Amino acid sequence: MDTVFLIARILVALIFLLSAVGHVANANAMAQYADYKGAPGGKAGVIVSGIAMGVGGLMILLGIWGEIGALLIAATLIPVTFFMHAFWKETDPQARQTEQISFNKNLGLIGGALALFLLFASQGAAMGLTVTEPLLTIA
Repeated sequence: MDTVFLIARILVALIFLLSAVGHVANANAMAQYADYKGAPGGKAGVIVSGIAMGVGGLMILLGIWGEIGALLIAATLIPVTFFMHAFWKETDPQARQTEQISFNKNLGLIGGALALFLLFASQGAAMGLTVTEPLLTIA
């Protein structure tokens, strides 16, 4: 079970670590797109969300307060999902479908982050291959 949990953590963390690199490396272009979509924060918002995804991803990957990392990812994805993938605002059917797919994907990622939160917080080091015990625990 330890190995399966580690593989799951690596795969989930990889999504957010790669996204974090993209946010920081392409902050100007991403900020222009965020402005176009009506998301607040501009370039600073892009960088902050990238850092949050990177830190959360590392925490999950390394098992260093993984429950906090999972909550950080979920908390970052919630506003991003509603601002960047507001499919209900699209009039073009193809754009609407693309945004709805991205919106649904993010809902799944939020759910996965919350499930990881629950596993880290309820099982702690018993899940295996973690560096720290959770800060937040659920009995």
